[in-house]
Amino acid sequence: MILKENNYAFIDSQNLNLAVRDLGWKLDFGRFRKYLADKYGITKAFLFIGYVAGNEALYSRLQDFGYNCVFKPTLELPSGRVKGNVDAELVLHTMIQYPNFDRAVIVTGDGDFYCLVEYLSKQNKLRKVIIPNQYRYSGLLKKLCPPDNNIFNFMNSLKEKLRYAENEKGSRRDGNP
Repeated sequence: MILKENNYAFIDSQNLNLAVRDLGWKLDFGRFRKYLADKYGITKAFLFIGYVAGNEALYSRLQDFGYNCVFKPTLELPSGRVKGNVDAELVLHTMIQYPNFDRAVIVTGDGDFYCLVEYLSKQNKLRKVIIPNQYRYSGLLKKLCPPDNNIFNFMNSLKEKLRYAENEKGSRRDGNP
């Protein structure tokens, strides 16, 4: 009998989205959710995202793809930029869910999660850290992974598998955000 993994993903959506776009492509969130389930045994995927009024259709699509969206209130800065830092929520929810999962997958390149990644690793509750851009991520995370340790996976090589693509008519292939 094959035992199915019960792993949870905790995703820093802003870090993921901006890092992938910095690489020159857009992420297909539907494909990414399936990838997480198939490759890492993810049964629940928590997507931490700043809430912006007017984006309800986007949030509904993300939930339809199988993400549990955890919203952070946002602030509009004097520059017009919207800020919604989700770091504390991601750490808190990971620890709330701790007894419910076998191992966690953390999706970020942000060094603010150093202590969480280190703790989960020491407890043997870390499956993987998925870093969106291997050329631009925190030096703190780099300290966690000596050459003989394989806790990181990078998304750079996943463009063809996970990129968002429009069909020939210019409409969205599957309704992705």
